Formats: sequence, structure tokens, C-alpha cells
Amino acid sequence: MHNIYLVGFMGAGKTSVGRELARHMGWTFIDLDGRLEDSFGMPVHEIFRSRGESAFREAERQSLEWTSGLHKTVVATGGGAFCDPVNRNIMHATGGCSVFLDVPWPVLVERLEADHGDRPKFTGAAAARRLYDTRVPHYKEATCTVVLTGSESPEEAAVRIADRVAGVPCGT
Repeated sequence: MHNIYLVGFMGAGKTSVGRELARHMGWTFIDLDGRLEDSFGMPVHEIFRSRGESAFREAERQSLEWTSGLHKTVVATGGGAFCDPVNRNIMHATGGCSVFLDVPWPVLVERLEADHGDRPKFTGAAAARRLYDTRVPHYKEATCTVVLTGSESPEEAAVRIADRVAGVPCGT
């Protein structure tokens, strides 16, 4: 397996679980949004505000292209990255495995309402639900899905993901 790309809605735990998954597997970890923040020198919500979503999405695509040349790397993607078919192709073209972290909506909205200051796409529960409903069909195109209750620790979720992707043919 080339790389593992964690996909899912904001608040699903892609970053915290991704760090643990990389540690568990002895791989490198990259938080795509964190990489973009470093590149732009500002938080994601500021990139959206000052440069616009299209500039963010282009930089996101370029970063994904860069990660596709890496090996044994766990990549936590942003919530919208996997919704673009070009990005999905980049992740899968070199044998990458995409994993949808499927967390129940009530858990997601609780997490988002508690900590939404730096999430440019969270403007309230109702709008977030509409966005979630449009994104889930894209997430379901991931190589595999790991259903989480939201009560698992990042370490427990990482072990479940590692078990799930073991032997999964990737690049699809």
C-alpha cells in the first residue's frame, strides 16, 4: 500500500486519528490543512477569507499531487478534498487507499458546535447538515469505510483502521 488518505466530514477526527494511525503503523503523518496553513502563513479560515476558496482548492490539489509521490504516509485530508473527482484520482492513481471515517451526524454537529472557530465551512448546524448531505455520497466512493461511534479514542480508531486496510487492494 502506497499511502492512506483519511477522508470524511469536518469533525470526524481525521487529524487526531491520522496521527495515531501513522504512529501505530510506523509511517509518516501529514495533515493537509496544516501543510496549507504553513504554505499560506495563515489558518484555513483566513485563506478562505483573504484568498478565496478557489485558491485554497488549487493549493490543496497541488499538495495532494505532492503527497502522491510519498510512500508509507497517512494523510489527513480536509473535509472537501475528496469531493473533487480529480483529487480522488490523485489519491488512488499511485496505489493510495482512501478511508472514509463515517461518524454519526449527531456526534459531528456536537463537535463542530463546540469547536468551530477555524472551520470556514461551518456557519451553523442547518447549513452544515446540508453540506454533509452533499458530501457523503462522495465519501462513500472511498476505498473503504470505517464506521465509528465517536466514542472511540484516536488510538482505538487507528487500530480499527489499520485492521480494516490490511490486505485491501488500493488504488481504486
